[in-house]
Amino acid sequence: MTSLRMDNTICTYFTHAGNVSPFDRVMASPLPLARRAEAVARAGFAGMGFGLDDFNQQATELGVNEINRILRANGLQHTEVEVLLDWFVEGPRRAASDLRRAQLLQAAEQLGARHIKVAGDLSGVPQPMSRLVAEFQQLCSEAAAVGTSVTIELFPSSNLADLQTGFALVDQAGCRNGGLLLDIWHMVRGHIPIQAIASLPTGVINHIELDDGTLLPSSDYFTDTCCSRLPCGEGEFPLAEFMQAVKATGYDGLYGTEILSASFRSMDVEAAVMRAGESTRYALSLQD
Repeated sequence: MTSLRMDNTICTYFTHAGNVSPFDRVMASPLPLARRAEAVARAGFAGMGFGLDDFNQQATELGVNEINRILRANGLQHTEVEVLLDWFVEGPRRAASDLRRAQLLQAAEQLGARHIKVAGDLSGVPQPMSRLVAEFQQLCSEAAAVGTSVTIELFPSSNLADLQTGFALVDQAGCRNGGLLLDIWHMVRGHIPIQAIASLPTGVINHIELDDGTLLPSSDYFTDTCCSRLPCGEGEFPLAEFMQAVKATGYDGLYGTEILSASFRSMDVEAAVMRAGESTRYALSLQD
């Protein structure tokens, strides 16, 4: 299993960030970047993700040149930045989103990031498809100008929750640097048929995220999503079916491992990331 290709893998931000989770008021990691980068590389990953708060903190404390030097010194060639919400709304929420958008675009350019993660309206408020398409086209155009792409994470309870809606948006927008992020957690817990993934045209998916979990939730959706994920192979998700469905689309991009777990956050980053790397190798072996 150690001979499996890992040059297409990325350790997502919350997998290596330590004791910090989504929806914290400040989401910057309490751990030194160099320590995290060394752990990520030692575990076999070829890249690492950045939350915006973390990137901003590192840029202030270390400087962008030092961030990139640390990444290069550890052979980490792939980066991503996250996450942008409310990119299609109006009013005060959009004003706040636009400030974050400018920072994410700048971070992506400075890191040479492969993509920026975005999501839909987490309140589930519907938006006209015509508006979503126009706003996505604009966002992708701005991303292209700084050499990056945009990946939409389908998320249950959001207005971009299923394959049909996600595909319709990406297809109608027609942006070469825009596509879907499929996280097996949201596929399984959102009751999206895994076999339906295999019928997606090549190019619709531009990122995959891996993790595992129980089939039945232990809490509300957001709490479970942030606190109860497991490394691949330690839960009940249909990983083999998912990996084969992704392979059937012709997907040849990156695989990110995102293990959001209360127990994971309490571990030393070296042990946590090594376990994540082993679980990634296991998941990739299911495509053979």
